[in-house]
Amino acid sequence: MRFSVTHETKYRYSGPVRLGPHLLRLTPRNSGIRLLSGRLVIEPEPSLLQEAVDSWGNPITRAEFEGTTDLLRVESNFELLTAPSPANTALDLPPLPWPVAEAGVMTPYLTQEGIDETVWEFAAGIQETAGSSAAGFLEQLNRTLYERTDRRIRMSGDAHMPSHTLTTRSGACRDLAVLFMAVCRSAGIPARFVSGYQARAENSDGRRHLHAWPEVYLGEAGWRGFDPTHGTRVDDGHVALCAAPSQADTMPIKGGFFGTAVTSTMTYDARIVAE
Repeated sequence: MRFSVTHETKYRYSGPVRLGPHLLRLTPRNSGIRLLSGRLVIEPEPSLLQEAVDSWGNPITRAEFEGTTDLLRVESNFELLTAPSPANTALDLPPLPWPVAEAGVMTPYLTQEGIDETVWEFAAGIQETAGSSAAGFLEQLNRTLYERTDRRIRMSGDAHMPSHTLTTRSGACRDLAVLFMAVCRSAGIPARFVSGYQARAENSDGRRHLHAWPEVYLGEAGWRGFDPTHGTRVDDGHVALCAAPSQADTMPIKGGFFGTAVTSTMTYDARIVAE
């Protein structure tokens, strides 16, 4: 599938400010894509711009600024081609639950912070239905979260705790991603949070947003994505910007400013064409 994306974010300040260093995660991950073109426009023009890769393998851009401003504008433009993901049907996976005693490099993806009794009981119910099959567990979990959750757009804020999403039966894509991760980790399956774009519009008015979904690590099969917001596997209709053990390490723009009695407002516009 061919994606053309323009993502503009504006921060307006009520008075002059000095911008601190900013970290940008707006370049697609090099996984299952072919990048045709890419451009990053930043106003005011940074005094220093550095490209790097973070500890989770995500491309990042560090920007530093001089002087004062009342506006920060960041616009990312790119075109790329995606390819279909490998099928999960032929995976030879050990029965659940998976042991975590020798997780090694997977340890950050198995952290059970935020997994309370509500999540454990829900995970046990999924496993009772799916049996010891890891593939069956993942498919059942994806389908169950899709069917039981009232999915809503929430413009700002971190993901809710997994138990909150479970008990309220409602949440945004990031809430479902974090809940999916928690349930998988309770069964010993490494899981991570992915931020990016999708081909389909979330709203009836067609306005586009960043999307979030979970990926799980399945040994020799590598990382595989699921989208509980839509009840599907992640395929060529998804483009990942970044992936990490927690949502906090996937923020598209991270930085601050210095000013006296100054407030800020943020607006954004995402335009996505996928065909």
